[in-house]
Amino acid sequence: MATPDEIERRVEDNDAARSAKRAAAAKRVGELAQRRADVADQLADIERELGDVLAESTDVIGTDELAKFTDIPLADLNQWLDGRKTTRTKRKKSTGGRAAAKNSPNHGSPPAKTPTVPEPATPRSVATDAPARVHAEVT
Repeated sequence: MATPDEIERRVEDNDAARSAKRAAAAKRVGELAQRRADVADQLADIERELGDVLAESTDVIGTDELAKFTDIPLADLNQWLDGRKTTRTKRKKSTGGRAAAKNSPNHGSPPAKTPTVPEPATPRSVATDAPARVHAEVT
């Protein structure tokens, strides 16, 4: 029968081999993921540049002609052209009026009505001919 120290050593030996394999796998996945991210960045830069060149050349040659001359699918050319990030100017923020109303918590709800005070009930006189109310029990 193995001693407690021998059991502990065997478990550690077994775990060490597994830990080394796990570390190697994790390291390899990390390296490949980094390479992929780098290539994706390069591809995004190239696609952006393609879109810029396509946009600059639209007055001289259309995407349909480019597709014909280069054997590049028209859909790809249009995707690169349409995928360009347009440079937008920032809107000026308005200082009041409608913008303030848009940001209010009650946006879209009708304006609050002023509460109306109900008229006081007029007491019935004993002399009226109105029948008395009788409460009936329903079973």
